[in-house]
Amino acid sequence: MPSPWSPRRDVSPETSRLLIERAHEELLAGHDEDQRLLDVRPLVRESWRRSRDGLVGAEALPPLDLGGDAIDEYLRTHPLSGVIDMVRGLLLPGGPDESGVVVAVGDAAGRLLWVDGDRSVRALTGEMGFVPGANWSEAAVGTSAPGTALQLDRGVQIRGAEHFNRLVQPWSCTAAPVHDPETRRILGVIDVTGGVEAVSPQAQLLVDAAARAIEGELMVARLKARAAPSRARRTKPVRSTAVRSTLRVLARDRALLEVAGDGAETVTELGARHAEILLMLAVHRQGLSAERLGELVYGEADAKDTLRPELVRLRKHLERVAPHLVPASRPYRLTADLETDAHQLLSLLDRGAHRVALAAFHGDVLPTSHAPGVEEFRDVVRVALREALVAEASVDVLLSFADTAAGADDVELLRLCLSMLPPRSPKRAPLVARIERLEA
Repeated sequence: MPSPWSPRRDVSPETSRLLIERAHEELLAGHDEDQRLLDVRPLVRESWRRSRDGLVGAEALPPLDLGGDAIDEYLRTHPLSGVIDMVRGLLLPGGPDESGVVVAVGDAAGRLLWVDGDRSVRALTGEMGFVPGANWSEAAVGTSAPGTALQLDRGVQIRGAEHFNRLVQPWSCTAAPVHDPETRRILGVIDVTGGVEAVSPQAQLLVDAAARAIEGELMVARLKARAAPSRARRTKPVRSTAVRSTLRVLARDRALLEVAGDGAETVTELGARHAEILLMLAVHRQGLSAERLGELVYGEADAKDTLRPELVRLRKHLERVAPHLVPASRPYRLTADLETDAHQLLSLLDRGAHRVALAAFHGDVLPTSHAPGVEEFRDVVRVALREALVAEASVDVLLSFADTAAGADDVELLRLCLSMLPPRSPKRAPLVARIERLEA
C-alpha cells in the first residue's frame, strides 16, 4: 500500500516515516540540497524551513502565554467562546472518554483556549505542552496542524514524523482555520490530535465541515443580535481593565512583580518581607486578619505592631508601581487579580501537563524564606508536583524531576524510575549506583 505522506508512490507508510525522519535530520544539519528532502511533502518541507529559519527549537516545549484565570477570562471574551459546545458536539459526539483523540480550539495567534477529549490521550499530549494557554503557532513550535493551518490559512494534516518538534512526532493532527463570516479574517483554529485515525481523509472533511458550520453559527448569532430591538442592545460602556499582574516566586529569594497592560510592562523586584506579605495575600484570597497575617509572615502570635509599619511601606511602594494591588483592610486582602508562577504550575498539574509543569518548576517557592506561611505553601507546591508526577508522568519526566534539587535525594522516586525502565535500558546502571550512594 503506497504512503499518502510521500511524493513517491513506491514506498510503504513505514518506509515513508523512516525517510521523513532522516530528511528531518538532514534539514536540521543544514543540508538543504539533500535529495532525501524530496521524500517530504512540499507543504511540510517548506514549513520545516520556516521553522528552522525562525530558530524554533526541535525539542522545546511551547511557551505558556496564558495561565490560570487569564485563560478563562480571555476565552469568555473571545469570538469563539460561544461555539465551544458546538465544537464538542461535532468532533466529540460519543463523549470525550470514548473518542481516542483530543480536540482543541485556538485563537488567531495559535494560543490554545480550550482542550477536551480522551482522558488518557490528554494526559499524554499534556506532557508535550498541548494544554490551554500554550502557544502552538508555527513560530513557537514549528510544523503542526494548528500552527501551519493558521500560517497557510487552510486545512492541514500533519502526521507523526512530519512535525518539526521531536516531542510532537508520536502524534498526528488535523486542523482548520475559522474565519469571521463577514470580514473573512482569521478568528482562530480547531484541531483534532491523536493516532493515525486523526489524519484520515474523513478527519479532514469532518474538521473542515466543522469550521464552516462554526462560521455559519457565528453569522446566525450576529444576524439575531442585529434584529433585536435597539434598546435591548444599549449597554453602559465598560472601561477596559486589561491589566495582568504576576508574582514570580519560584527559585527566587526576592520576588519579581510583573504588571502588563495598555501596551506596557513593568517588572519590579520586591524585598524579602514584601514578597512574603504579597504572596500570603495571593494565597489567601478570602483575606486575613492582622493577627493571622502576622503569624503567617513572622511566626508570632502577636506580631501586629511589627506587621503594620511593613504594610505601610508595601502600600507606598505598590501605589507607585501597581496601585491596583494596594491591599484593602479589615481583613487584609487583594481586590485585584494577582497570579503567581507557583499557582500557574499547580494549574498545569491539574490539566495533566506534567512536562510543561516540570519545565516551569525552576525551584522552590522563596527558598530562603522562613515565614511559616511561605514554608507551608512551599511544601504544598513541592508535594503536589511530586505526587502528580509519581501518579501519572512518564519515566522520562520522572527522571528529569529527579535531576532537580527537589527530587535529587528522593530514593522512593528513583526506585520507581528503576521499576519503569526496560530491563536493558542504559539508564538503569547509573540509576542503581545513585540509589546505592544515597542508601549507603
